Amino acid sequence: MEIRSERDLRVFQLAYKFAMEIFEISKSFPPEERFALTGQIRRSSRSVCMNLGEAWAKRRYELHFVSKLTDCDGENNETGTSLLFARDCGYLHPDVASHILEENREIGRMLGAMIKNPHSFLLRL
Repeated sequence: MEIRSERDLRVFQLAYKFAMEIFEISKSFPPEERFALTGQIRRSSRSVCMNLGEAWAKRRYELHFVSKLTDCDGENNETGTSLLFARDCGYLHPDVASHILEENREIGRMLGAMIKNPHSFLLRL
């Protein structure tokens, strides 16, 4: 399959699904977390996809591409940390947390592979 946009990337598809799961899960967080953990975890999880879009647009320049992928990875790590807080504060059942944290790690592995080998994604001039 030819990759024509970031939306064709498996990592984008997984990260988008993940962000939607975060949105659903975070609906059950307590109201006092609305402007803290709830907003933060939603923002960081969505930012992975948004930064992938920016990275895709910068494929002409390897260093810019890798920089945006690094931003994706940072946002993904931030989401993972927020999930740990949600679990340890009792907002997530441990089984749900375990499953979603594994998805978070898989996205991180995929981003790490792209960062280590960006050449197959760069525009050929």
